[in-house]
Amino acid sequence: MNGLHLIGDLNGCRCDPKLLLDGEGFRRQCVDIITRSGLTVVNSTFEQFDGGGYTGMVLLAESHLAIHTWPERAGLTLDVYVCNYSADNSGKASHVFDTIISMFQPEEVARHAVDRGDHLLTEALNDTTGFYIKAGRQLGEWQTRFQKLAIYETAQYGKLFRLDGYNMTSERDEFVYHENLVHPALAAHNAPRKVLIIGGGDGGSSEEALKHPSVEQVTMVEIDEDVIRVAKEHFAAVHGGVFDNPRLRVIVGDGMKYVAETSERFDLIVLDLNDPVGPAEALYSAEFFQRCRQTLAPGGALALHIGSPVAQPARVSELAQRLTGVFRIVRPYTMFIPLYGSLWTMVVCSDKLDPKAFTADEIDRRIEQRRLQALQYYNGETHEGVFALPNFVRDLVMPPRIKAPQPRGQRLGVVRSAAK
Repeated sequence: MNGLHLIGDLNGCRCDPKLLLDGEGFRRQCVDIITRSGLTVVNSTFEQFDGGGYTGMVLLAESHLAIHTWPERAGLTLDVYVCNYSADNSGKASHVFDTIISMFQPEEVARHAVDRGDHLLTEALNDTTGFYIKAGRQLGEWQTRFQKLAIYETAQYGKLFRLDGYNMTSERDEFVYHENLVHPALAAHNAPRKVLIIGGGDGGSSEEALKHPSVEQVTMVEIDEDVIRVAKEHFAAVHGGVFDNPRLRVIVGDGMKYVAETSERFDLIVLDLNDPVGPAEALYSAEFFQRCRQTLAPGGALALHIGSPVAQPARVSELAQRLTGVFRIVRPYTMFIPLYGSLWTMVVCSDKLDPKAFTADEIDRRIEQRRLQALQYYNGETHEGVFALPNFVRDLVMPPRIKAPQPRGQRLGVVRSAAK
């Protein structure tokens, strides 16, 4: 349980000695102090010892206060605990604690403040490895129709958003994922106008797409409206107010159904999804990739993540080959995503657009011409760099038929030789 536990050992108390002896008198004062602090007294009980001090406990709706006095030593112990699950009561508890200490006027105080309920957020990358993030308070947890949402405060990442026990986004490092997912494809497109985002209910991908001035509309199709609600309330640092942008159209619904039924054509489709397991698995099928291809405008592209080549090499390989069976040009690229605890693979797929064909200088010129603002990761050098695949990743994502050595200067990637 989230909460604050304050413990004090007071020695050499210089107060009126009666304060250490009169349990009933202190009980009345204590209840008054607690009530004025804003905490809720449920009950109180004090036991007076003949010729000695007293032990007392005040039961709070928020938890408890306990005290034991030793008049013969002019000392006492004080214990105040409040839970912070529905509200932050830490300030109220500290006020009660400090007020009572000042009443007894100790010469010496040993104080201990313990944040109870630290959360160790573990995430498995596969069956044998994973990582953890230490979080403080849990700000909320909800079970929606589709999944369990949870928000935590963390020292490293700020507010952190989890779905079904997996890290999705955070205030401080979301740019690593969102900028890399969106800009390599959009910056390579001469004049993108319409973008479709499947998933992406936190708004981060939409915000990045709308930085490109030629983009007239972003359509976000998110199946879980509670993800959008939580993002609006807690993750302005991720979406940057994009939900108020008139160029964003939000549709709460099934992305697969939307792609199957829409007559619109898009310059970029972004699959901003959970990992390809459970309900999301169908959105990584060859059939859905083919549907996406048919929904692209001429020269359009599909961008998505396909997982960690370190922790899930078979998944990365299978999805890369699946995409190669649908698109003429498949360009995998990698970056380390801190929140995901590993090297990660993304892919841009198209029949005409090849983001790997652009140099760093060309991308930097486009960034300047389009006046792309607030980029914390993406620039010309990172664009060129993420497509430089380590050998072990290249071996995973390239079909056997084109793994042969390439002529000097020829760019490497996954390119189908025959047009669809």
